[in-house]
Amino acid sequence: MTATAASVARSKPGVWPLQALNFFMADMQAGIGPFLGVFLLGHGWLSGPIGTVMTAGSIAGMLIAAPAGALVDATRYKRAMVVATGTCTVLASGLVLLSQNFWLVTVSQVATAIAGGAIGPAVNGITLGIVRQAGFNWQNGKNQAFNHAGNMVGAALSGFLGWRFGLPAVFWLAALFAVLSIVSVLMIPADAINRRAARGLAEEGADDEGLLGLGVLHRCKPLLILAIALAMFHLGNAAMMPLYGLAVVSAGRGEPASFVAKTIVVGQGVMILGSLTATILAERKGFWVVMLISFATLPIRGVVAAHVIADWGVYPVQILDGIGSGLQTAAVPVLVAQMLHGSGRVNVGQGAVMTVQGIGGAFSPAIGGWLAQTIGYYPTFMILGAFALGSIGLWVAFAGLLRPECERPLGHRSSPHAHVTARRTA
Repeated sequence: MTATAASVARSKPGVWPLQALNFFMADMQAGIGPFLGVFLLGHGWLSGPIGTVMTAGSIAGMLIAAPAGALVDATRYKRAMVVATGTCTVLASGLVLLSQNFWLVTVSQVATAIAGGAIGPAVNGITLGIVRQAGFNWQNGKNQAFNHAGNMVGAALSGFLGWRFGLPAVFWLAALFAVLSIVSVLMIPADAINRRAARGLAEEGADDEGLLGLGVLHRCKPLLILAIALAMFHLGNAAMMPLYGLAVVSAGRGEPASFVAKTIVVGQGVMILGSLTATILAERKGFWVVMLISFATLPIRGVVAAHVIADWGVYPVQILDGIGSGLQTAAVPVLVAQMLHGSGRVNVGQGAVMTVQGIGGAFSPAIGGWLAQTIGYYPTFMILGAFALGSIGLWVAFAGLLRPECERPLGHRSSPHAHVTARRTA
């Protein structure tokens, strides 16, 4: 986008509270997962049950994403959704501290995952409503940079507090961040969020209620390919960091709280740069190249993790994660908005992609956990890394269909697929 459009996006009312929201909401999406595994390991849990609990939460997050996107498109009270998800996170953190019973921990993870699954479409909708279509690429890149910075700061504080006061302090910190997220979203003026723009519609014209849920994938083939490629990637990626922490700690090569904090700080620090790089690279080369690079990082990461189970191995393993995930977190929301621009169902599309992507993320911890328990960490990391080869193959095989959708960032033109979607669902 142009420098003028970027300046306009920065000047919109509510942008600074929006960026604060992205900073503090980090723990609602990814912050305490690795700490939970080590916390439960210290209470006598094995890697298999730990992976099962995380999978249960991931399935809940996967199922809520599309309905949450539909609700974001339909409701005028988008800020209230963030308040509700923050409340869920506070309650979930308290539940884990109350008891380490299998079912109570499972309920806690389900509540946390529902919060994480719902807040993504809500924040995307709020962002679109504030900066409109032309400002979304720039603002989403900044949102993701603030989000990764929040994860990095939260992880560093968690490592210090966990070392100084014990791992329960990590969950208290997550609850505090959730409260600050609620405060941040309430600072965004309600009238700064344009309801039509938040759905990906023009500011004038007739509403199109469009599709609800996963049906949007059937009507937009490039969106379906994107979702499946992401699912295969996250089938390998989601379990990598928690398992690497367990591998190093189990081998006695790292202090639990500080090592897990280091894995997050390194990864999230690189993701900040990755998010901003994706925004710039998309302007110059298009999103197809951005996504291909992101998929290619996981096979390399799997090989490195398998061969370097040591304290210092966190640096290459998490730098690769930072590159791949950082590019994706900035590129995917904008790419979905670009594919569905004009349909009025942008947030349903975001939720649908998150649902399919979540299928891979949901099964990854259970597959990785039981594989590690059965055959060991070395072959497990190799297998997890190999899943992304499917993503690469799919992305290259359908390059002819995907490239026209990926060439130019949102705001330069409308997607032809989105208008087909709108006409067929009217």
